[in-house]
Formats: sequence, C-alpha cells, structure tokens
Amino acid sequence: MSDLQALYQELLLDHYRKPRNFGALALPTGRAEGHNPLCGDRVVVEVSVADERLVDVAFRGSGCAISTAAASLMSEATKGRPLAEVRELAERFRGALTSEPAGAGETLGKLDALLGVRAYPMRVKCATLAWHALESAIAKGERGGLVSTE
Repeated sequence: MSDLQALYQELLLDHYRKPRNFGALALPTGRAEGHNPLCGDRVVVEVSVADERLVDVAFRGSGCAISTAAASLMSEATKGRPLAEVRELAERFRGALTSEPAGAGETLGKLDALLGVRAYPMRVKCATLAWHALESAIAKGERGGLVSTE
C-alpha cells in the first residue's frame, strides 16, 4: 500500500469513527432521508440555508464505514459554502466516482480519499448516498422526502 493510500485509509477510518456534523439541526430549513436498499445504509441530512448559502448541515443514520465517512466528509466540504458551489462540488464528486478523473492535477481535497471506491461499483452508491440526500434537502426544503440509490 502506498503512503497516499494509507493516509486516505486513515482519514476514512477517522471520519467513520468520529463523524463530523453528526446529529440534528435545531431549526433546519430542509431535510431528506437517503436509503441504499442493496446494503441497508440509511442517512438523514438536514440543512440550514439562508441567502443562497448552506449555513449549516448535519446528518445522522447508520451505514457502512464508507457511507458514514462520506457523509462526514461531505458535511465538512459543503458547510458554509454558497449553494452554487455545493451543487458544483456534488456534480464533480459524483463524476469522479463514476468515470475517470477529468484532468490531471484536479483535486477534490479530502474527498479524494473516497475515489478508491470507483473500483467497486456497488460501493459508489455508499459514497454518494449522503450527497443525493443533501441535494434533495436543499432543493425540496422541509418536503425533502426519501431518496434512494436505486
């Protein structure tokens, strides 16, 4: 295992063991639940949006290490950002997991730690579940509803 792979593995384990932004928001403006029926991952994502900015984000649920670490990393990467940037990052992240990276030197920051799941198509759904819920919570507000990987 390369030093970079070991670093990524440690980062993912840290986010799995001590997920950031885990819990519920006091006054969310949006909420969505995500479910991956193939492996049983479940996540609830709550957002607080104001002035076209993702002011706060939290998640809770249960799932595999990849699902939990991905939700934690997602919350760190998006919290406080303008909604346009959040949407663009979500698109880039999903694209990076479902196809080869667009350009050499492009990086997603800490989210790069999840790119190894690209080799395991069933695990891609674990890594993107929270992102689907986030986008639904932002787009649909309190009506967020249930999103699925299927």
